[in-house]
Amino acid sequence: MTTRIDTRFAELQTQGRSAFVTYVMGGDPDMATSLDLIKALPKAGADIIELGMAFTDPMADGPAIQAAGLRALKAGMTLKKTLDLVRAFRKDDNATPIVLMGYYNPIYIYGVDRFLADAKTAGVDGLIIVDLPPEEDSELCIPAMKAGLNFIRLATPTTDDKRLPAVLANTSGFVYYVSITGITGSAAADSSAVGTAVARIKRHTPLPVCVGFGIRTPEAAQAIAERANGAVVGTALVDVLAKSLDAEGKATAKTVGAVVDLVASLAGGVRSARQAAE
Repeated sequence: MTTRIDTRFAELQTQGRSAFVTYVMGGDPDMATSLDLIKALPKAGADIIELGMAFTDPMADGPAIQAAGLRALKAGMTLKKTLDLVRAFRKDDNATPIVLMGYYNPIYIYGVDRFLADAKTAGVDGLIIVDLPPEEDSELCIPAMKAGLNFIRLATPTTDDKRLPAVLANTSGFVYYVSITGITGSAAADSSAVGTAVARIKRHTPLPVCVGFGIRTPEAAQAIAERANGAVVGTALVDVLAKSLDAEGKATAKTVGAVVDLVASLAGGVRSARQAAE
């Protein structure tokens, strides 16, 4: 079964360019602003949208994304409302892939079968669940694949050749390579080391490899896009959103525009990259 993610990467391949993948937290700083923002992302140059599922204990996230999740929860965000957000987005956009990113606990509480059915109906294309290792594939990964959703795995600098086959076994859509060890937003990506890592992963899989963590500027996005099938930016967007809020942490007239402007400039960096040779 072909997903929107597969279709998008096939389109980009014919265009000879890498994907620009944007991450924002669902419901940050509120439901209405969040919907306005994700609706604006494709026009600004986002090829794939990762939507964070707000959770109270986001252990892999840095301070910026943790704060975004807390803002969303404070504004009443739930997993059901995150799916509502996707459903509302799909009314006007049936092409841009949406990947939900987060932790297993809210899905477990929601109920796996019910969640997968609702996610598929809402228009979700893939899942990145950071705290489910390959050993737990029967929990969510395999049911997700059967439901027609891509299950996207993270590989890191510490994922060696012995571990990679297990990580990639049931992965689909793309592989998300975390370019640095540590939490999100904590350092800058080294594009030459990334090139070596991407080549190593590609020896194990035909899937596209997208690289995230530590990309903040158009130049950095370009350097990564030249070495990988996609560049993922999250913390930089969440930071810009946070800076646009008022003293109470509420959206202002500048909020959506501030994020969209940064997305457009980063997209320019990705699009100016010379596509890495496969």
